[in-house]
Amino acid sequence: MFLFLKSLSRSVHHEEQQEDDQPDDQKYLKKIDHGMSLTVWRKSLVISCNGFTVIDSQGNLVYRVDNYIGHPEELTLMDASGKSLLTMRRRKKLAMVDSWFVYEGDRDHEDCRTTRTTKMRPVFCVKKHINILQSNSNVLAHVCYYHRRSSKRFAYTVEGSYMNRSCKVLDEWRRVVAEIRRKEAAKSGVSFGVDVFVLVVEPGFDPGFAMALVLLLDQMFS
Repeated sequence: MFLFLKSLSRSVHHEEQQEDDQPDDQKYLKKIDHGMSLTVWRKSLVISCNGFTVIDSQGNLVYRVDNYIGHPEELTLMDASGKSLLTMRRRKKLAMVDSWFVYEGDRDHEDCRTTRTTKMRPVFCVKKHINILQSNSNVLAHVCYYHRRSSKRFAYTVEGSYMNRSCKVLDEWRRVVAEIRRKEAAKSGVSFGVDVFVLVVEPGFDPGFAMALVLLLDQMFS
């Protein structure tokens, strides 16, 4: 299946080149100067593990998630070599809203000079949107900078339907920075279900963080 996806990804993906007009207000994100389209497979390459496998338009493995069983309290997004890029931890406090903290790298960072383990501070907080008065709201989740908790503005908002694999990540100015789409097979006539889909990342946005949002949406809405 993975080899098939690699072959299909090369023929189906068309990376969209757009000008980078994003504001310089994302020091925690690893910006890219070009758009990219990733194929997301909701399956781990490790036997007996649930997870995600993500490949680029050339068929190269980019991200992987192997610690995905049920509804875990912590998720780790890794690169192709297994290095931890982002750690997501569910907020433990009892609340109606499902919310997660996002950390850079490992949440528990070991300093090789002192052999001490230090707790990393979160970079982002992602909250599931719940609006009792508007049950048909198109908003799925809100993303806040952790160090700007007093701000009334959200860093990003996710809208659409994750169940249908059709949603967008919008910045403060409602510009689309990432999008989840159903994967269409151009010629083979293969029908993909919801376990294989496309993540489109616009120039200036971090594809790793976009994938982290996919993982959290999967937790919130699957």
